[in-house]
Amino acid sequence: MADWWDSIPAKQEEMAVAVEEAAAILDECIRERFGSARPVAAVTMGSGLGGLAEEFDDPLLVSYESVPGWPPPTVVGHAGEAVLGTLDGAPAIGISGRVHLYEGGDPARTVFYVRVLDALGVPALFLSNAAGAIREGFHPGELMLITDHINLTGRSPLFGPIFGDEPRFPDMSVAYDRELRAAVAQKAAELGIPLHQGVYVAVHGPSYETPAEIRMLRTIGADAVGMSTVPEVIAARAAGLRCVAVSCLTNYAAGVTDQPLDHEEVLATTKIVQADFQRLVAASVATLAG
Repeated sequence: MADWWDSIPAKQEEMAVAVEEAAAILDECIRERFGSARPVAAVTMGSGLGGLAEEFDDPLLVSYESVPGWPPPTVVGHAGEAVLGTLDGAPAIGISGRVHLYEGGDPARTVFYVRVLDALGVPALFLSNAAGAIREGFHPGELMLITDHINLTGRSPLFGPIFGDEPRFPDMSVAYDRELRAAVAQKAAELGIPLHQGVYVAVHGPSYETPAEIRMLRTIGADAVGMSTVPEVIAARAAGLRCVAVSCLTNYAAGVTDQPLDHEEVLATTKIVQADFQRLVAASVATLAG
């Protein structure tokens, strides 16, 4: 069962069983940690932002290895565990570590956790990621609230047979919930945390983009670029979860400066902005299910 994601496309029946089994295990853990209360939101912790787990009060950690069928992340900075705890008194689930398209397998493995969250009845998803700054005036060490996205991965997690009750053609006209975006922006203002707003473009990776590609992305309206988030948002919207997302701008995109890009720079920059990002997430989560 653990290898269901290796088929292309993934067998829907096996995936449905895997999602159901994973949700059942996590549901037991949720009852152990929260009793009759239910999580108001889930938080996806992107590259180098695993420190967000420290903001959860009295956390219960659930290793992905203990959940059959859950694809393990392979990228540095992704812990590979679910965190059950409260943020500013609100019960929430932290997803500490995600799987990317470039790690291989069917795109459905990238959104496995989203479908588990849906099976658990989690109403809202706060996503974070590390991204390269494209727009002039955006700098490493700053945060960007995602207002919309461009999918240039060439993949969709909805490819193939329809999963469960998901629609064949989900509406993506407001992929990032307006009310949730406004709530996060308001919290940032209250906390005195600068927060840009812009369009995120997702590429497949794992190589960084060329300067010519960045010039093209700027031309089509992208403000920041990364290799995650969009597949998960597509699956979340198909499932009916409300979404909001913030990028940590960790580097200038290729060609913006003469400096070469590397993942160590990404991780180092996230540490600079980590405290502000953690405060923003903790203050925002309680509003996500409103």
